[in-house]
This record gives sequence, structure tokens and C-alpha cells, in this order.
Amino acid sequence: MNSPAPRSSTRAVGVMLPRDLAADRVIEFARRADALGFDELWVVEDLGFRGGVAQASAVLAATERIRVGIGILPAAARNAAFAAMEINTLAELFPGRVDVGIGHGMPVWMRQLAAWPASPLTMLREQFDAIRGLLAGEHVETEGRYVTVRDVHLESPAPVTPPLLAGVRGVKSLAVSGEVADGTVLAEPVTPEYIAAARAAIGTEGTGTPHRIVAFNIGSVDDDAAAARDLARPGLEWIGEPDWEPHIAPLPYADEFRAFRAAAESREAFVRDLPDEWVDELAVVGTPDDARARLSELHDAGAHSVVLLPVGADRFAALESLARVL
Repeated sequence: MNSPAPRSSTRAVGVMLPRDLAADRVIEFARRADALGFDELWVVEDLGFRGGVAQASAVLAATERIRVGIGILPAAARNAAFAAMEINTLAELFPGRVDVGIGHGMPVWMRQLAAWPASPLTMLREQFDAIRGLLAGEHVETEGRYVTVRDVHLESPAPVTPPLLAGVRGVKSLAVSGEVADGTVLAEPVTPEYIAAARAAIGTEGTGTPHRIVAFNIGSVDDDAAAARDLARPGLEWIGEPDWEPHIAPLPYADEFRAFRAAAESREAFVRDLPDEWVDELAVVGTPDDARARLSELHDAGAHSVVLLPVGADRFAALESLARVL
């Protein structure tokens, strides 16, 4: 079978492997995403679901072309040297097909594990520095606040070092991403306004340093735009809670949105009554033409890759529908 022609690496379209997909359908989903022509497949490491490295290894082995991203590995949950070993193994086995996101992790999850650091920014910076040095074949010697590595090196560093992206939100965290990472993973919802704010905080514009932006978004495509919105709404129920404030602040209707969210009696009521125009801006949603137009807006705003999160009970039907935008 001939592989689909790749899009520009600066205007890629990816899809997320659903975290709750039945295990016996994971490989099938990955192969179908590859065959349909998606540029990237991202696996998610959410507490209580599946490990990111294990998923990435499985789907890389089962596919031929598609790039696979891990989004994201919580820095505080891993020893830097062993994380570098895992990442290097993927890069050796599947050269040029791996992207790795490393971030703070969701604070509530990290606190459940007593792993939320007093200084998340220091933890992230120390992890990136140690992992990057090890992947580069260096003998790493560091005594940090959170990361200690004493004369460790990788015996067979991969010839092609995979991009390390920071999965973060918030101005200070984004600034650290600009300092230490090859790119930034922006979790959903991602709007053009949020991309602009994130890029300003990252601070690499005009420096000559390439910095990749990966934007996650709920995706729902149907010939009936209203039906597509209805499928997308449940995926937006968390938007407006404190951790999502950086996503909302840049929007021109931020104050109105906050008031609307505060007045909602429940998450279900919030998404049920969310105005259609807001759904259209907080997700990649609507007819194929609508969705393509939104993808173009996100790419034009600076997203190098837009990764769509399939929604609805039938994730394979959702995958086929999302592929209509390719």
C-alpha cells in the first residue's frame, strides 16, 4: 500500500489515541490513523490509564509512517536517567518518528502521588537539562534541587535525538519551555488567541531558535454542523476551571465566558448551554469545510501541528470523520 503524501511539517494534522480505547483495538486504531494519512498520532499518559512509553512503543512497531508523540510524561514521576533511557530506546528503534512531551503533570494527580514539587519550574528545568545531556551522549554530572545524576552516560545514544517538547500552561512555565525545550505542547482548548499569548510567553520569536507548537483540540466533523457540536460539547466540560484560566484569558469574550461558567449549575449544564459560536472557537468542529478553515486559522496563528481528539462513543467512526479534513 502506498503511503499518503505528507503535509508540510509546519502545518501537520494529527490525532490523539483515546486514552480509554479498549486495549485490543489500540493497534487497529493506530494502523487506521496511519493509513488514513494523519501526520501524527499522539498517546496520552493520564493517571490511572496507560503508560505513554509503552503505548508509543507498541504503535510505532505496528505502523510504518506516522510520527508518534507522547503527551505528556510528568517530570516529577520519573527519574531523569531512566526517562532518558526509555526515550533513547524509542529513538534507536524508530529513528525520526518520535516526539516526546515532558511537563508538570496535572497538579491534582501529582498531589495524589505526593509528587508535586515545591518549585515545578525548577523541576522541569532540571529534568530537561539532564535528559537532553544524556540523549546527546554526554557524561552527565549534576546535583540539583530535584535531579541528581552522577557520572551517567548512555552506552548507545541514538544518532537522531528526538524532539523534547514541554507540555505546560501558564506564563512562567511557557517561558521555561522557551529556554529548555524544542517545542511546546498546548493542551486543549487551543485558539488563535491562546497560541499568540503562548508564543509571546515562550519568547523565542525573532531569536532564530526554532520552537515547535503542538496544539491539542477536541475534534468533531459531520455534514451537520449542529450534530458535530453536540458531539464536541462533553469534551469541553472542564473548560473554565482554574487550571484552564490561561486558555480563557486571551479570548475577547473572557469576562463573559467566566460569568457564564460561574453561573452554570453543573458541568453538564455548562456545555449544554454553551453558545454555538463559542463551541466553534474552542474546538475544531463542524462540516469538513468548517474544520479545515479552523485548522488553517490555527496553523496561520503559529501551530506547527494540530492534534485532534476524537469524541463520541464510536472512536473509529470519529477517526474516519476527522480524516475528511485531510
